[in-house]
Amino acid sequence: MREQADAAAALKGIARIEATTRQRSGWFAGYLWMFAGWQLVLVPAVLLWHGRTGTLVSTLANALVVMGLSLFATRQPVVPRGYGGRHLTVIGAWAVSYVLTLTLGLTVFVDSVAFAAVAALACALSAASAAWREARAA
Repeated sequence: MREQADAAAALKGIARIEATTRQRSGWFAGYLWMFAGWQLVLVPAVLLWHGRTGTLVSTLANALVVMGLSLFATRQPVVPRGYGGRHLTVIGAWAVSYVLTLTLGLTVFVDSVAFAAVAALACALSAASAAWREARAA
């Protein structure tokens, strides 16, 4: 009878740990939503604000946001399973869309507000879709 009580106590402990882990693993969705939201500011700033001041401000702001998000991510107590692969996929898709956006926006669609708006949405899409999937999975 004592073995059954020990087993039941162990299972309760495991259930408590699992519940805590599930609650704390939702940070990745928030991280991705923040990254997606930042794209809606960064991309139009880079495409429409020309000159040294625009370049300096957007570069420094991006560096601060990336450092802040990185610090936020490293301080989390729980890392979701498969985080590395998912994160690399999101950042890889973002990098492709960002480079394509900069190439087209600075050569073909110079000073186009409409292109900057669509490009910002395109750059935010990979992070937003991953955040939506993460939120649904939790």
